[in-house]
Amino acid sequence: MATTDLRPDKPGASGTGGGLDLRRVLLDNGALSALVVLVVAMSLLSGDFLTTQNLLNVGVQAAVTAILAFGVTFVIVAAGIDLSVGSVAALSATVLAWSATKEGVPVWLALILAVATGLACGVVNGLLVSYGKLPPFIATLAMLSIGRGLSLVISQGSPIAFPESVSKVGDTLGGWLPVPVLVMVAMGLITAVILARTYLGRSMYAIGGNEEAARLSGLRVKRQKIAIYALSGLFAAVAGIVLASRLVSAQPQAAQGYELDAIAAVVIGGASLAGGVGKASGTLIGALILAVLRNGLNLLSVSAFWQQVVIGVVIALAVLLDSLRRRTSATAGTPAGSTSSGAGRKGPQALKYTLAAVVAAAVIAAVSLWNNGSSGTSTKVGLSLSTLNNPFFVQMKEGAQAEAEKAGVDLTVTDAQNDASQQANQLQNFASGNMKAVIVNPVDSDAVGPAARAANKAGIPVVAADRGVNKADVATLVASDNVAGGRQAAKALAGKLGGKGTVVVLQGTAGTSASRERGQGFAEGIKAFPGIKVVAKQPADFDRTKGLDVMTNLLQSHSGVDGVFAENDEMALGAVKALGDKAGKSVSVVGFDGTPDGLAAVADGTLYASVAQQPKELGRIAVRNAVAAADDEKVPSLVKVPVKVVTAKNVRDFQ
Repeated sequence: MATTDLRPDKPGASGTGGGLDLRRVLLDNGALSALVVLVVAMSLLSGDFLTTQNLLNVGVQAAVTAILAFGVTFVIVAAGIDLSVGSVAALSATVLAWSATKEGVPVWLALILAVATGLACGVVNGLLVSYGKLPPFIATLAMLSIGRGLSLVISQGSPIAFPESVSKVGDTLGGWLPVPVLVMVAMGLITAVILARTYLGRSMYAIGGNEEAARLSGLRVKRQKIAIYALSGLFAAVAGIVLASRLVSAQPQAAQGYELDAIAAVVIGGASLAGGVGKASGTLIGALILAVLRNGLNLLSVSAFWQQVVIGVVIALAVLLDSLRRRTSATAGTPAGSTSSGAGRKGPQALKYTLAAVVAAAVIAAVSLWNNGSSGTSTKVGLSLSTLNNPFFVQMKEGAQAEAEKAGVDLTVTDAQNDASQQANQLQNFASGNMKAVIVNPVDSDAVGPAARAANKAGIPVVAADRGVNKADVATLVASDNVAGGRQAAKALAGKLGGKGTVVVLQGTAGTSASRERGQGFAEGIKAFPGIKVVAKQPADFDRTKGLDVMTNLLQSHSGVDGVFAENDEMALGAVKALGDKAGKSVSVVGFDGTPDGLAAVADGTLYASVAQQPKELGRIAVRNAVAAADDEKVPSLVKVPVKVVTAKNVRDFQ
């Protein structure tokens, strides 16, 4: 049966008789159609979206994900998967910062070491998959843990300042063109050349299409896989350097979850998880779709919780539609993505347009479900919280929203999910959204500095909440003293134990300022009691479930422990659960934050004490000062929210 050649470079390929047909381009590229529809929808919904500065923000925010995704594209085209790229990015950046600043290695050599680290991780992944016969999921999952662990070991859990010369990668050229965007474009071109013009690229498609056939045709599949995973590691190293340059510090916990965004970008861009299909341009479009979604939803003041729902729905639909497209193409007897048969194209075409329509519908639905409402006033304030996966910060948000409603202020709240890079993106979006003031509860005091300075430059006052901002001007800092609170916790626990005994410490998320400061205060305070010995310190990431697991494990080797200090109430409550009947009787537990659940446990006697910070009051005061700063009123440079140890004797005053 004869077929019609519909390539756009041939006469008759379009309804215009030749040349590039925009309709045909959009028809053959579902991801591009989705991006166009999404941009149009965001432009109509927000007058702040389609501005030069905001579009540059989108490019910067897509850069790290896109660079990671380019590396992952190689692996997915070859029918593999790489879950380690986020950890490898963090490890490579940490190696660069540590070697250049701590060890005095020349910066050029430190850069080589960072890239070599990424390559080495990729080679190990390739060896485990090719010669170790491990499934790619398992091999790269192991490297995810190894890479993250090594970055924490090297940095000792604390951010390391990035070399000034390398930090310029996160700056702009001529004061407007972001360098991360240029790096993203360069890495995209390299990816396109490798896939389309090299023997290794053709090998990827062959292996992904049919690995056994590729082997029988003479390809050295095992060696090719090692090279493919090595490329993924190299691209991860570049992404880590760009990310750390933006934050002016190497964060050991950076890029957590970025591997999922990278995979999502590749799949949304049209690659098949079954292998054999994928291209650089599609991956770039996928990364831009994710960036536009996050940027636009921030500008539209959509709830932080609904943002996660919308992005998750888009990712799930992209994979579902990819699967349907492949099945439809197989039924039509035409390879997925082929343009040789008009009849065989109808199903895939419809599905591609459906993807574009669904993305737009998801955005509109999110806006309709937005429950924050707009006050209609000219005072718009943005609040970026380090995380909303913690009752303390949820209470801070509630206090801020109550004060905003009282003052008639339009408050937009975002959740950085303990990701310093995501928080920097949110502050950029606030600036694009014409906020009159910005409140930031930093994930890390150093990493938020560049974004805060950008807000300073735009004339937007910045209010720091709970944690300070380094190397930037803030109108005021509204905070309780975490170090002083740690000292008070030590004094309270030591008093309960009579100055003698053994204690364990449950630490928060490694690298966060709250964990460092609370731990520092406790260590300083406990030194005044030589009869008390700290027998173990283990991180439980401010999480109740992890607090339960870690405490259960510690009790195996320290069954006679007399006391526990947890750097937040969630971990303290997990420890109480692990201790069972011992909690409040033979073992005294002290927490931090004064959350409702923590105070209830204090009243019940299972938790001896909690250092209460009054998060709702902190949120109220932060909004109050932000509004005053937006109105050019004078505000104090520091506002201290009282911290107090809560025991059974005074818990009713706080409940």
